[in-house]
Amino acid sequence: MSNEQKQSIPRATGLLIIAAENVNPNGDPDRESDPRQRSHDRRGYISGVSFKRKLRDLVELKKGPVWQHIKNGLGINNDDSFFILESRDRGFSDIKDASKAWRKVLELIDKKNDGSEVANKYWDARVFGATFLEKGEEAPQAGSGVAASDRKYIRTGVAQFGIAVSVAPVRIHRDTNTKKASAQESKDRGMAPLACRYVEHGIYCMPFFVNPSAALQSGCTCQDIALLLSLIKHAYPNTRSVARSHGLIEIRHAWYAEHGDGLGSFSEFEFIEKLTPRRKGENRETPSVSGIPLNDQYDVPNKMPDDFKSKLKNGKLYDLCVELPEWCKKIKGEDENAQ
Repeated sequence: MSNEQKQSIPRATGLLIIAAENVNPNGDPDRESDPRQRSHDRRGYISGVSFKRKLRDLVELKKGPVWQHIKNGLGINNDDSFFILESRDRGFSDIKDASKAWRKVLELIDKKNDGSEVANKYWDARVFGATFLEKGEEAPQAGSGVAASDRKYIRTGVAQFGIAVSVAPVRIHRDTNTKKASAQESKDRGMAPLACRYVEHGIYCMPFFVNPSAALQSGCTCQDIALLLSLIKHAYPNTRSVARSHGLIEIRHAWYAEHGDGLGSFSEFEFIEKLTPRRKGENRETPSVSGIPLNDQYDVPNKMPDDFKSKLKNGKLYDLCVELPEWCKKIKGEDENAQ
């Protein structure tokens, strides 16, 4: 780990430009899985939790092509340091019962007061943080003799993904799904009324941030952040679901810039504003439509103005869909989590 500590985690700001057409980018369980939409202005949104779920899924699938490709590129030699805490088995593949898996996590928390056992095992706990607060009878005993009221694990994440809001209002369609065979014995065919719910067209902007200060507590490493940045462009094409299978959704740009120092060298508000697409036309409150090229409906920035670019570290703006920061390429061959 000593070699890798020479490269510190940079403070950084990013913005994902997500294009969606005839898909449900993020269903709302409070509204029968309708695409999420703000009531006051009809703009759609995607939660940061939803996006992080896709990154977790890619890391959890250790035999999958994405993990194998990125693992080799970053020189990750120890899969045991990259389990996912927010998973059904909590990284204990030999345990199928969810409550038993949770007790194993509690045992890790109880082992050391500094939480290092949890940090050493779970990539998402190091990167996104984790909070466990259990008191009294709510906390199952882990068998270590530690009182349930004393058990807690609170770590702020190094990387945070905000809410992605659509540039313009979105139009939601609702259709009925049918199938030849019925799930009910008394019927000869199946039907799911208004079960197919999707956004016709929209451009969403999701800000994200890398805060190196949080790494002091979470145990996050440069290799962890390099993995995160490498995963972003694979989030949607490699985690397709039924709700996103009948249309298109992709990250058109994954803008990322590092600050000149740990205290910040530019305004994050200005960074996001300068890279946010704008709706074309006189009425910017009109939803965009399917079947018309994106660039005919939106002005999508493809570079940073020179006067602001000079505030970025080395004057460099990255599109993570195209390239990674130079320091990520130096990670290979150095397993930062080997202790």
